[in-house]
Amino acid sequence: MFMTKIHDRLHRVTVQDNQLLIADKTAEQLVAIAGSSPVYVYARNELAERVAQLKAIMPNKLKLHYAIKANPMAAVVDHMASLVDGLDVASGKEMLVALGSGISSEDISFAGPAKSETELNAATAAGIVINVESVLELERLYDIHDNTGRKAKIAFRVNPDFELKSSGMKMAGGPKQFGIDAEQMPDILANLDTQRIDFKGFHIFSGSQNLKPEALIDAHNKTFELAERLIALSPATVEHVNIGGGLGIPYFPGEKKLDVAPVAENLKQLIVGRSAAFAKADVVMELGRYLVGEAGYYICQVTDKKVSRGQTYLMTDGGLHHHLSNSGNFGQIIRKNYPVLIANKITGEELEKVEIVGPLCTPLDIVGARLELPIAEVGDYVTVFQSGAYGATASPQDFLGHPHVKELLI
Repeated sequence: MFMTKIHDRLHRVTVQDNQLLIADKTAEQLVAIAGSSPVYVYARNELAERVAQLKAIMPNKLKLHYAIKANPMAAVVDHMASLVDGLDVASGKEMLVALGSGISSEDISFAGPAKSETELNAATAAGIVINVESVLELERLYDIHDNTGRKAKIAFRVNPDFELKSSGMKMAGGPKQFGIDAEQMPDILANLDTQRIDFKGFHIFSGSQNLKPEALIDAHNKTFELAERLIALSPATVEHVNIGGGLGIPYFPGEKKLDVAPVAENLKQLIVGRSAAFAKADVVMELGRYLVGEAGYYICQVTDKKVSRGQTYLMTDGGLHHHLSNSGNFGQIIRKNYPVLIANKITGEELEKVEIVGPLCTPLDIVGARLELPIAEVGDYVTVFQSGAYGATASPQDFLGHPHVKELLI
């Protein structure tokens, strides 16, 4: 059955009177609160539950950071800052959002392969940790010290000689624009001028969106081994090692939820077995999608219904301009559906095969393809699950001039 297939990919579905409830509200109520549709809804309680569940299973000494690029809505960042141990940013604008959350600047880190001199200067002045990604970037930070007297707090982002197997996006191994190749690090560390720089540690990130515990365990084993070697070469005490994230969530048919338990158990063993020098450093796990992805929902409204040569189309006011990743244009080679439901008609005696599309003048504007759903009418609400990460800010909202999407934390 359709609902069984959907449930396989969802962490929870709350239904009352055949209507989906998000934070105890129906889709119609949520749209009324937002003022109009389409709207992204982020459930505050689900965000808190995900962090609590992860902290309960992970080693006590592991620090949990939220990578706000996954969802930089200020209200979401403020809420996450109250739950996690630190924030990671990827631009000057994200840095300002993070600082606005009230979290200590020492608990904010800044990664990015082409930081501007303006961003470097701002991050140095703010006192956040800069993940250095090139030799020239390090030299620019030296220049900032020489010109202003301010010492940047830095960690080296290292491009390891291994990758996270089966990851949705490989961020390391082989030639990469991210970080400094591991084999270059001994010479850099040997010549590091700690009189002009405040050295804090390392950032070793190998990939993202992984659902295989064995792949994550293998990457963590190699990450700790590399970190041990780098710490032994470091000219000052290493205060933290960021091991990246990589934990994924299920989006598509056939995908199963990640079993975090063996990953957590392996991390416990790795942390216990650290060298004396490594034991002085905090171990940081940096997660974005895994923390917020399943707590987000994209709601749009059916505005028209028509049949073209036997194919039924539900036309909506939402689409790829708001939710590019759901449309398939954010990296999918063969488009697959995110979980989609008619929010006010979860089940029905009769089902129909439909294509759900948006208002844009392009055949790429797909909300859901080849779906079998309860019979929907104009005014009904379509909800796309797994929509808390890489949604509004990762989409071309000005494409063809349609209204921007609303966002609601509730």
